[in-house]
Amino acid sequence: MILTTKNGVSFYQFQHLAQFPSIRHGIFSRSGGCSDHPFQSLNVSFGLGDDDKNVEQNRQRVAECIDGQDFVYLRQIHGQDIVVLSRTKGNVGPEVFKQPLIGDAVVTDIPDKFLVIQAADCQSVLLCDPVGMAVANIHSGWRGTIKNIIGRTVQTMQTFIGSNPTDIRAGIGPSLGPCCAEFVNYKKEIPKAFWQYKDDNDFFDFWSVSYDQLVAAGVSTKHIESSRICTKCNTDWFFSYRAEGTTGRFAAVIGFGQTNDSGSEA
Repeated sequence: MILTTKNGVSFYQFQHLAQFPSIRHGIFSRSGGCSDHPFQSLNVSFGLGDDDKNVEQNRQRVAECIDGQDFVYLRQIHGQDIVVLSRTKGNVGPEVFKQPLIGDAVVTDIPDKFLVIQAADCQSVLLCDPVGMAVANIHSGWRGTIKNIIGRTVQTMQTFIGSNPTDIRAGIGPSLGPCCAEFVNYKKEIPKAFWQYKDDNDFFDFWSVSYDQLVAAGVSTKHIESSRICTKCNTDWFFSYRAEGTTGRFAAVIGFGQTNDSGSEA
C-alpha cells in the first residue's frame, strides 16, 4: 500500500486503485485529528462519546484530503442491507430514504459522491469498476462476512449499475488479522462452512474469507489487493475495538471525480 500524508493527516492507498486518476480513495489512520483520548485523534464516528464538534472537524479533514464535499456515511448495523445511489436507477434499498442511511454497504455511479465506511477491527472492502465508472464500499465484520455481504455487493453492482465483475478492482482494508481474530465461541457464532479458515487455536483468517468471496463473485485474483494490516497489532495507527474497547473509528473512503468529454478528470 501507498502511505500519504496531507495537511498532517496520514492515509493509505491501494496501488492498483491509485493507478486510475479519476478514482479517489484512502484508508485513514487515526492520526491528524482533533479528538482527545480515548478517541485520539481522527475519529469520524458520532455516538461513541466523542464531542460532536471534534467529529465534524475530523470529517472535514478527511474531506480535504480526498478533495471532495459530498460524503456518504452509513449507520452501520452489522447486517446485509446495501444502499444503492444511482443516477440511472434512482435510490434503492430498504432504508435509503431514512437519514442517516442505514446499511453496511453502499454502491454508486454518481460522480463526486464519496462513500465512507467507519471501522475499528471490521474490514472495509473498497470496490471500483473503472470501466462502468462505479464504486462501492463495504463494512464486513464477522457477522457481515458470514452473510456474504461482499458477494452480495458485487452482485448489486451487476444488477443496478451493470458492472462486469471481471472489471472490478477490490481492496481489503486494515482489520482484525488471523493473528488476533480469536473466537472462543465459534461453534455457536460461526457456521461450520467457515471453520476451514480457523487454526488450531480458534483464530480465524477473515482476510482469506473475503478474498475467496470476491473470487467466487467473479472478481479476478489479479484485481484483488489486501492491506494485510492487523488493527489490533497496530493501535498506534488504527483504532481497534478488540484492543481498546472504548475507542474511535477510522475512515475508509472511495469515490470518483467528474470527467469531461476527453475522459480526463474535471
